[in-house]
Amino acid sequence: MTDVAVPARRTPIRVRRLAGRVVGVVGVLWGAATLTFFAQKLMRTDPVLAILGGAGAKPSPEQIAAVRVQYGLDQPVLVQYLHYLGGLVRGDLGTSYSRKQPVTDMIVQQIGPTLTLTAVSLAASWVIAVTVTLLTAHRSRPVAAIGSALETFLAALPQYWLGIVLLVIFAFQLHWLPVVGDGGVDALVLPALTLALPLAGFLGQVTRDEFSSALEQPFAVSARARGMSDWGVRWRHALRHAVLPGLTLSGWALGSLFSTAVIVETIFVRPGLGRMLVDAVIAHDMPVVMGVTLFVAAVYVIANAAVNAAFGRIDPRLRKAGR
Repeated sequence: MTDVAVPARRTPIRVRRLAGRVVGVVGVLWGAATLTFFAQKLMRTDPVLAILGGAGAKPSPEQIAAVRVQYGLDQPVLVQYLHYLGGLVRGDLGTSYSRKQPVTDMIVQQIGPTLTLTAVSLAASWVIAVTVTLLTAHRSRPVAAIGSALETFLAALPQYWLGIVLLVIFAFQLHWLPVVGDGGVDALVLPALTLALPLAGFLGQVTRDEFSSALEQPFAVSARARGMSDWGVRWRHALRHAVLPGLTLSGWALGSLFSTAVIVETIFVRPGLGRMLVDAVIAHDMPVVMGVTLFVAAVYVIANAAVNAAFGRIDPRLRKAGR
């Protein structure tokens, strides 16, 4: 009777947890949409001027009135807000004031370069962090101190300063890599390193202590007693337990990388969401600004949900605890 009753209770628990995660995701996106909507309403810039050609435009009163009616700007703010939320539910992020294109289409057109940059940067940061951890963590005091100092130094690097330094050294001085970052694989190196190096410092800091602690656990001692090499214990046993804190940070890091891509894509003149966002801010194109902001928020919450789902794959103890 007990064996039959336990599985019957598992499904409702999992359903409730899944429902809770979905509600959390929807709540975060709703909050981001609400904040961006009312923030743009508090701006002093008249959206009609952006629609009709910018601050230098001198439209007639008839043109202004026609545009307000066309875009629903003559309606009460609450009505505009409800229309905006209804559009989001349908996948409609609005129409760009300056380009007169659907914001969704513009994001789809520019998402490729940003996704590539983000994915390469995240992978590179993990490679750097894991390498430094494997080589220096739980070693002699001088070696461990060097690894810890390197991680602290990397984590403290501001992306805008690091990007300019890398550009000056490797593009202008040494001529090893191209200046403009919208070409092939070689043009991706400097932008990716600009994002990856500081993130690698954070990942290394949160995994180092866990890695050292794992090397002192009974399973590591038992593996050594069976004749496994120190490198084997580090790679096959300790690293698996040490990546959990870093994996948690990766959910936040993915959203952060999308945000800081604005800086990198501007410095290296790369196409992507960052450049599109900067151009939209300059042109006071609020539908594009709001659309990109919501997209980054969606990436953030989805990435964190994926990270939570991946915990059980990495550590079976977490999967068993959730049953």
